Amino acid sequence: MRRVLAIIALALLPTLALAVQPDEVLPDAALEARAREISQKLRCPVCQGENIDESNAPISRDLRLYVRERLVAGDTNPQVIEAVTDRFGEFVLFEPPVRGANLLLWLAGPLMALLALLVGWRFLRSRERAETAPPAPLSDEERARLETIMGDVKE
Repeated sequence: MRRVLAIIALALLPTLALAVQPDEVLPDAALEARAREISQKLRCPVCQGENIDESNAPISRDLRLYVRERLVAGDTNPQVIEAVTDRFGEFVLFEPPVRGANLLLWLAGPLMALLALLVGWRFLRSRERAETAPPAPLSDEERARLETIMGDVKE
């Protein structure tokens, strides 16, 4: 049983190792909690899929220190996020504001889903109509050709 618990503990150990270094942690627990909250909302400019709280990239470390610097200076959370956004652009935000060009990005997913549903519905309706429509009668020329072919098959 101890062996199983030790294996589970070792398996979970890497998930506990976040990128925040001990020398970055603020002595004030409330400020540190705010810094961690803000860091989870900011994207690493290098890694792009990770927030700066989890990233080991040097730029993420610099951003984490900058966020803590601003908090110690007395900035509110929105002021810190605005300062980082002014420096790096809206790209660093995991959830950019819904305005301007970002509006297109926010609406693109739902619009594409609606378009796909519409195209699928039209496709299914056209198949339904094609299946229920009676075939067109054969012309005299087509009927003669068919009888010739069928005669060759019978022989």
